[in-house]
Order: sequence, then structure tokens, then C-alpha cells
Amino acid sequence: MQNRFDVVVIGGGHAGIEASMAAARMGVATAIVTMDPNAIGRLSCNPSIGGSAKGHLVKEIDALGGVMGRLADRSGLQFKMLNRSKGPAVWSPRAQNDIALYPQYARELLESTANLTIVRGKVVEILVKHDRIVGVRTEDNEEILCKAVILCSGTFLNGVMHTGMCRTDGGRIGEKSATLISDLLAGYGLEKGRLKTGTPPRLDADSINYDVCELHPGDEDPQPFSYLTDAVANKVMCYATATNPTTHDILREGFDQSPMFTGRIKAAGPRYCPSVEDKINRFADRDSHLIVLEPEGMQTNSVYVNGFSTSLPEDVQLRGIRSIAGLERAEFIRPGYAVEYDFFFPYQLRFSLETKAIAGLYFAGQINGTSGYEEAASQGLVAGINAALKLRGEGEFHLRRSEAYIGVMIDDLVNKNTEEPYRIFTSLAEYRLVLRQDNADKRLMKYGHRFGLIGDTAMETSRTRWDRVDRFVELADKIKLKPASVNPYLESVREKQIEQSTQMALLTRRGQVRLAGLLQNDDESLQELEDINHNETVTLAETEIKYKGYIDRQMRDIERFQANEEKRIPDNFDYDNLKSLSNEAREKLSKIRPQSLGQASRIAGVSAADVSILTVYLR
Repeated sequence: MQNRFDVVVIGGGHAGIEASMAAARMGVATAIVTMDPNAIGRLSCNPSIGGSAKGHLVKEIDALGGVMGRLADRSGLQFKMLNRSKGPAVWSPRAQNDIALYPQYARELLESTANLTIVRGKVVEILVKHDRIVGVRTEDNEEILCKAVILCSGTFLNGVMHTGMCRTDGGRIGEKSATLISDLLAGYGLEKGRLKTGTPPRLDADSINYDVCELHPGDEDPQPFSYLTDAVANKVMCYATATNPTTHDILREGFDQSPMFTGRIKAAGPRYCPSVEDKINRFADRDSHLIVLEPEGMQTNSVYVNGFSTSLPEDVQLRGIRSIAGLERAEFIRPGYAVEYDFFFPYQLRFSLETKAIAGLYFAGQINGTSGYEEAASQGLVAGINAALKLRGEGEFHLRRSEAYIGVMIDDLVNKNTEEPYRIFTSLAEYRLVLRQDNADKRLMKYGHRFGLIGDTAMETSRTRWDRVDRFVELADKIKLKPASVNPYLESVREKQIEQSTQMALLTRRGQVRLAGLLQNDDESLQELEDINHNETVTLAETEIKYKGYIDRQMRDIERFQANEEKRIPDNFDYDNLKSLSNEAREKLSKIRPQSLGQASRIAGVSAADVSILTVYLR
């Protein structure tokens, strides 16, 4: 076995895939070590990619040169753009994916990548010398020497699975946990905690009565995640049903054997995605909860029961499932379970995701307290890029809150307390009108291109795309539409008719007016737009025009935000010398060690007065 690499990535999940691909494609010799190469990219919970705000992350990964979007498009079964009833800032793509094809395509991609070696093994020790990474040791006592390690351990660090009173060591069904690394890292002074997540039962599709369930179709015109994908298609139908009071009564019978309620699980679970027993307990006034039945693949009968995550005893789970309309004769392929695992508090990281305690050691994914494939993949990509940059002597890369949802997530992780698994939400982004899923390429491709992860052709295509949009917006401010040509359309959408020629941009800003509708009239002034009047250009231009005032305001806010981000704080700054700081601020600042004044201002417990004192001292 080759035993010398530049970067070693531990773990073959979504963080590990992006980390190893990024580092290898940036020209550094990379190994990805996994206990089972066939499990690379496994969709261990919901076989879906994207969703509210998560879809933004996938588009950003793709714009930076990552691979999750491409894999999701190739293995996609059903595609939807969520939140269409709301403004475009929160539109989010989501795909249901084939549970067998996604990992197959992921492994094939890794195997075909230059500078990347897949190593089957279990890492039991990370080798550190003088607080710097020098390699790893496997269970077979093989040493792999390297200059950087990216730890993407998922739920495997001291992982324990629970179904009722049954407890099994492991990070996933049929896969062993990693039991030594966590304690080893704690020995270097890294503070760890415990979190929990869960998964629902899988049902046999032939045992479900779909006739009494509600159809949940995909979009009529499905859109791909990746700029490299020409088109995608919907291949399956999802269905919806719901729990009922009988279901809730049955599940309550198992509460005295629930590992959550009996205290066997002490770790915090995700508040945004609670187990079904937690929902029944917390929302006692509700007599039903939505259940969505999602096929897991084209070559399997397995159906994911979205909304029924549980760790109750298997017999209670089955009785509860069979009380739901359409599932009266349901058969389990696998019961639901919860998994409890170690994580490390992310305040101990730099924005590059390198640990402050050990040079060359990076954390990505659930080890940082996050939950979700997309959050993990985003962190893996950032860690992989930064490991390669460091080895090339080219500094650090990090995205600001004003640039990307990835920047929002990493900023939140480093600056805020991790009390439950972190999930990205659109509400967490102050500048979400600017950080839309449809403009990820405009915001981020320049970075992917700089790192060699985005090709020249793709970069030029993106520039041309946005040049067309900018020209369209500019012309919409100049072109005036005549009353005779546009009033019939305005009347049809119940908007006030005009009495004199009016700028197209002003009309577009009206609530019920659509730019595509204005373009359908026969006004001769529209001839100027003929060569750029394409569906995609029109859609993007409409968003830019309708929200121009709000976008301009956010851009001014971003300028002020960036001014504080550029005020750097030395790594060795001694906060104890600033006696005028509050005790809480001094403690938090010394613990997190912010890299800039802007970061310091976002730390919980650091007041505006503390920031003012710090500003004066730094000046």
C-alpha cells in the first residue's frame, strides 16, 4: 500500500467525497480512507438532495466546482422547486434520488479522478507531532504519512444506535462505529459533545395501498442542480398520507420504552426535524402529522416514510404505521432507529475549518455539529480547498455571510453555541435576496475557476449569461411601452391601466405583472430585446427588476459589513489586557479568537459596547 500522501480524508460520506475531490483536482496527492468503499456516498437517511436552503448549498457547491449537484442530477428520481408561492429569494431545488445509483456514481467519480486513491481501512489514530499532522494509523497498524488530515466521520465517532430498549454500537445499520479517534482528539484539548439524529422505517412498496393516498408529483418542467447537466426528468411519483389520533395513542404506549423519554439517549436531537414521538409529545393539540411516502430507487421496493423518524420499539412502530391510511397492511423492510454520536464544538475551528489546536487537521460534516448531506458536502469542499491551498502556500479561503449560504453556515458554527444539530435555513441569511439559488454561479464561480475546479468554458458561459441579464435590465429601464399595446395585458392581471407610455421596468415592479406577459404584446419598442429574449434571461431579469430597491439596500448593508470583516484581529491578541471589556466578552473572545472585528461582533455575549472598545483599541 502506498503510504505517503499530501492529504488524507477520513470518511467516505458527502463531506469526504467533496473534500477528496477538491484536494485531488487542485493537484495534491490525496487518499480517502473508508471502512467500506461500497458505502461511499451512501444516502443513509432520506434519499434526497436539496430542500429549503439546502438546495442553495447544492447550487453553491456546484458553482465552486463540487460534485454533489452532478451526482444528484444523474441519480435523480423526482425534481421540485420548493417555495414557489413565495419570493424567489427562498425558492429551493430538491431531488428525490436513487439510493443505489447515487453511491455508485460517487464511487465511479472518485475512482476516475487523478491524484486520488481510495483506501479500504479503519483509521484508529491520527498522528500528531509538535501540534502538527504527520499521518494516520489504521486498524491493521499501517501508517499513512501526510501533511493534512480532513476528518469527515459522520455519525461514526462512538456511534450508538437505539430502537426501543435495544442498543447497538455503530454509526449506521450494519456498520461499526469508530471508538478511538474521539478520545484521542479530546486528549489534545479539543472539547467534544454528544448529538443525536434518527431515521424512519422503510416499507415494502407492494404492501402500500396508494389508491387512498394523495399524489405528490414533481415539477412539470424539472430543473437540474448542475450547470453541467442539460436536462433532468421525473421518473417516480411520491404520495402523502397522515397520522391520526389512533396512531398517536398507539405510539404513546411505547413512550415508557422510548430511549428518548427514558433517558437512555442524553444527546440533543434536531429541533427542526423531530421524531414522530417527539412531535406527538410536543404538539399534543395536533391530531395529525403529514407523512410523505418516497420511493428509494428504481430497482428496489423500499419506501422512505418521511415524517415518521422514530426510535420506539419495532412492534410499536409497526402498529403505529398500520393505523395510517394506505398503510394498513404495510410490511417493514427495516424499522426506524436513532443514532447518538460524538462531535467537536466548532468554535475550535478557523473559518478554513482547520482546527486551532492542531495544524493541518480539518473537520467537516457532522463532526462539527451539523446535520444533513448538503451541510456536510459544503464543509468538505471548503476543507478540501483549504488543505490544498495550505500545502501550496497560498493562504486560506473562506466565504463571508454576504457571499454565500456556505459562509452563513460556517460563520454560525464558529461563532454560535452548538446545542443541537445545525441545519441551514433561509431565515439565517441576512442577505438572502442577494444569495439566491439562481445566481450562485454569478457569486461563486470566480473562486472555483481560480482554484482550477471550474473550467474556462463554464466561466465564460456564466459571464455571458449574466451580461445578457444586465443588458436586459438596462434596456427595461429605457424601453417605454405604449398604452394601446400593454393595457389589455394589465387589465387581464387586474392591474391599473396606463394613460401614457411607461418604462417596462416600472410596470414589471407591479405585484401581478410578469415580465414575460409584457413581452407578449406587439409594441415595436420591444424589438431591441429580440436577441436576448430567452426564458432564462427573462426570469432572472424579472427578479433583478422587481426587487431592485431591496437588492440595492442589501448591497449597501454588505458594504458596511465587509468594512468590519476587513479589520483583522491578530491571532495572538491578548483580551485580558482590555480590562474595560465585560467579563463575558473577554471569556468568549478568548475562547473563539475571532479573526476580524466583524466576526467578534457576531459572537453571542459580546455587546455593542464591547465591540466599540475593541474597535478603539485596534485602531
